[in-house]
Amino acid sequence: MSGEEAPEAPAQQQQTEQEKQPDEPPAAASDAPQEPASSPAEEEVFSCRALVLTGYGGYDKVKLQVKTRSKPQLQAGEVLVRVKACGLNFAELLARQGLYELLPSPPVTMGMEGSGVIEAVGEDVKNRKVGDRVIVLSRSGLWQDVVLVPADQTFVMPESMSFEEGAALPVNYLTAYMMLFEMANIRPGKSVLIHMAAGGVGVAATQLCQTVPDVTVFGTASAAKHETIVQGGVTHPIDYRTKDYVEEVRKISPMGVDVVLDPLGGSDTQKGYGLLKPMGTLIVFGAANCVTGQKKNLLAMAKTWYNQLSISTQKLMQANKAICGFHLGYISDDQLIVRTMATLLELYNQGKIKPRIDSSYHFEEVGDAMKRMHERLNIGKVILLPEPKKEEEKPKSSPEAEDKADKTEARVSEEKKEEGNTQEVKKKKKKEKQLYSITLPRNNVL
Repeated sequence: MSGEEAPEAPAQQQQTEQEKQPDEPPAAASDAPQEPASSPAEEEVFSCRALVLTGYGGYDKVKLQVKTRSKPQLQAGEVLVRVKACGLNFAELLARQGLYELLPSPPVTMGMEGSGVIEAVGEDVKNRKVGDRVIVLSRSGLWQDVVLVPADQTFVMPESMSFEEGAALPVNYLTAYMMLFEMANIRPGKSVLIHMAAGGVGVAATQLCQTVPDVTVFGTASAAKHETIVQGGVTHPIDYRTKDYVEEVRKISPMGVDVVLDPLGGSDTQKGYGLLKPMGTLIVFGAANCVTGQKKNLLAMAKTWYNQLSISTQKLMQANKAICGFHLGYISDDQLIVRTMATLLELYNQGKIKPRIDSSYHFEEVGDAMKRMHERLNIGKVILLPEPKKEEEKPKSSPEAEDKADKTEARVSEEKKEEGNTQEVKKKKKKEKQLYSITLPRNNVL
């Protein structure tokens, strides 16, 4: 998306915009003649809340904007979805810093996944209907409370799935599934090293490994998260902050592992390759080491790419190892996406996978949500909620406290009344005394 956006507003504020937005249907020109049968008051309008990336930089570059516009007209094959929950991914942290090449230049609405309810369907839509609870997948534009998308980008949710779970499933589980089963061909008895095992992809990959018998999972995470990831299926948790994970893996498995899932890049890619057993597979699917602060860090980027693994095909032949790269955004095979989503939803129905929700934040709190993920405090998925945040109600007093307050107020009122009566009496006596003192001399004279 490109062009002029609404005036910027902090995420904690809401701003109504009357101007036409680039991603909206064209509005009628202001000087266009009005038809008798349709007046502005009669036009159906609605407001749309959206999180817009207004420029590259820190958390404050993502603004909450409220737009008022005419009701969009559905084209053939499209559906209108009222979004209930959205997923936050590491890719959005990269995008905010200008490091995600698939996102159009700012100003642009971010968001690759969400869930909600279909409110309208266009022509030729046969397999979706109004009221369907659906998951929505897109390259961008889903951090809004209303979206217009092709019907084939939606997937009907299982009845038992919550909106938060629906928003947490697509990106993380598609990524993990395709890496493990399409690329690494994971089989019984294999071993896998999962970096950032407490993150969204890490949790998804761990659960999917449990669907294959006798798979050993090494997972890196801070010590505070070990108990949780072990309960989720990690066989050997490793605290990457205090220990060398290469040495820890070698202690348990001297030959190394069969699969390494690498979202880090840089020197960690080289370490991962060194940990592979013969016939092993290294899959690089991110460069998290580039993200060190709120804004783009050129030194961290240069260091990451300088330490990036570079190897010849001859060396690969001699080592009998494989190196793969994965990026969900560049998957152009729509049928592959559809088939994989169907498999994942079936695994959910069978109880074999279940997205773990770390926390949920309203659109107004997007900065806090990004900070939580940036600082790697989350265990599982961070969710954004389009619904406006309700103001916190003042705590109500108990009946006893209210009764006590009433009695106190009554007593104070009575005291003030008595005080007032006392003052009146004093004034009256003083007046009488003054009169007496004035008339007495006169009486003496008489």
